[in-house]
Amino acid sequence: MANREQLIVALDYDNTADALALVDRCGGDVIYYKVGLELFLNSKGAVLEGLKERCKKIFLDLKFHDIPNTVAASCRWAAGLGVDMFNVHASGGADMLCRAREATDEGAAKSGFKRPVLLAVTILTSLDQEALSQVGFAGPPDENVLRLARLTHDAGLDGVVCSSKEAAMINREVPKPFLTVCPGIRPKWAQKGDQRRVMSPAEAITSGVGAIVVGRPITRAKDPQAAARRVLAEMGV
Repeated sequence: MANREQLIVALDYDNTADALALVDRCGGDVIYYKVGLELFLNSKGAVLEGLKERCKKIFLDLKFHDIPNTVAASCRWAAGLGVDMFNVHASGGADMLCRAREATDEGAAKSGFKRPVLLAVTILTSLDQEALSQVGFAGPPDENVLRLARLTHDAGLDGVVCSSKEAAMINREVPKPFLTVCPGIRPKWAQKGDQRRVMSPAEAITSGVGAIVVGRPITRAKDPQAAARRVLAEMGV
C-alpha cells in the first residue's frame, strides 16, 4: 500500500515566499517537497529553513555532476544541510559516484544530521530517443537507464531518479533495497508539459515506483490542497 511520503511535490518557484505559501496551502496532506536549482539559488538556500520549521521532508534536487573531487565536496556540504535526500548524475562515472557516497557519509557524521538518501539521476525524463541520440547516447532510453542504475547500485548509492516507465525494469534487474524516485508523473487530468516519458500516479505506484514527484498539477492548481489530495487518492493513500 502507498503512503503519504511517496508523494514529493516539486516547488517550482523562483522565491521563498511563493514556495512556502504553497506549502502552507497544502497543509498536512503533503509531507515531502523537492527544492530544485532555481528555487535554491534564488532563495540563497533560505527555503530549506522554512521547510524545516514546518516539519517537512526535503529532497534537494541539485544534480551534482563534475569531477570526483568537486562532487565529493558538494555532497559533503549537502549532507550537512539537514536535508532528507539529494542527488548527483550517474553519468559522472563510477569514481565520482563512490566519492559522492563516501563524502555523504562524512558530511552527515560531521554535522550530526541523519545521513540523507543519496540518489543518482539516470536519464532526464525530458529526453526521448531522438534527444538521447543527439547527445551521443547509443541505444534506447531503457538500456541506458538500466546501465546507469546498475552503476549506481554498484557504487553503493541508495537509488536512482528515473522515469516511471523504467522503474519496474530497475526493480526487477537491480538488487534490493534500491529506491526509484520518479519525476514526469502526470495525473490523467493534467497536461504533460515538457515531460516526455510519463505515467499517472496510479500507474507509477502499481509499477513499483518508490516515490513520485509531481509539480505543476499541484502547484499551479487553483486549489493545491485539493489537487494534492486527488493525487494521493490516485496513489491509493
